Amino acid sequence: MSNLRLNTLHLTHYKNVLTGQYQFEEAIHCFVGNNGKGKTNTLDAIYHLAMGKSYFTSINAHTINHDATFMRLDGHFDRDGAVERIECKLQRDESKQFIRNGKKYKKLSDHIGLLPTVMISPSDVDLINEGSQTRRSFVDRLIGQADKTYLQQLIKYQKILLQRNALLKQMGRFATQDNGTLGIYNEQLAQLGSPIHEARKSYLASFEPLFKKRYATISGSKEQVDLHYISQLFDNDFHTLLEGATLKDKQAQYSTVGIHKDDLDFIIEGYPIKKFGSQGQRKSFLIALKLAQFDMLKQSTSITPLLLLDDIFDKLDEQRVSEIINLVHESSFGQLFISDTHAARTEEVIKQTQQPFKLHHL
Repeated sequence: MSNLRLNTLHLTHYKNVLTGQYQFEEAIHCFVGNNGKGKTNTLDAIYHLAMGKSYFTSINAHTINHDATFMRLDGHFDRDGAVERIECKLQRDESKQFIRNGKKYKKLSDHIGLLPTVMISPSDVDLINEGSQTRRSFVDRLIGQADKTYLQQLIKYQKILLQRNALLKQMGRFATQDNGTLGIYNEQLAQLGSPIHEARKSYLASFEPLFKKRYATISGSKEQVDLHYISQLFDNDFHTLLEGATLKDKQAQYSTVGIHKDDLDFIIEGYPIKKFGSQGQRKSFLIALKLAQFDMLKQSTSITPLLLLDDIFDKLDEQRVSEIINLVHESSFGQLFISDTHAARTEEVIKQTQQPFKLHHL
């Protein structure tokens, strides 16, 4: 099992953080201070360096401080004894530069998986409340950090899907006839989408027992939870599915079927948690999902991921805090970063781990 640690972090004009420079020698680091001081954004900067993008926004310009014209992140990671220097630079109205050990990435996707990382945040409630795209992204991040082939297939699939949708829109707008291009796109989507579906099915089959184990620990085995993978490909092969939806797609002017419609059903005691789960059950469900993501990444990458906990002690009861602390007690634990508004509370909780830690007051 490989070790992963963040040794230093330097950030400039990242969101509401003007400048920040940190050294991380201990196993646990806590960013504490009042709201608006940049605690969450400092955690997000770590995530950004590890994953190539912000956890909270997909718009690059939103990562630059309002009063600045650029932002820069610089981190030194130790990955199984080898130093990895990762830099991220962004000027307003320009493309983002991502640099590894002095060499700029040609494709940002090449960086994904180098530094496995899991973030747990109050915003994770979107996994339950928002649409299927949010849950597909969760699955894609889970698999994409461990499987380069999957990630490349997914990128190609999304590119072909955009081209197919553009053709359908053109055909509908100008009443043009298909010259065979739709069939070519169908074949390409089927070739790419079928292995994506199989990978999702395989990974989620391994993920579900890890998730159920985590939930049972957090909840005291009081409730039965399930995770159902929903896909149109369970009932049809991809090519047949696309051919059968041709008329509907032309009328809708976009692709109505495919793996881009996959979803997850979150179930508690046989019912959708979105409709019937209490606030406490939802919290437990989400934390179990993320800790299972940690377990799955560790298992599939043979690297202990970084774990980022954003403002969660304020949202958790004692039982759920204890589950987080139990994770830290495990001998296979890696490096943990926490944000909280109450320094005394954080210190009291972290002392239970009997691990070296440091408080960073913002």
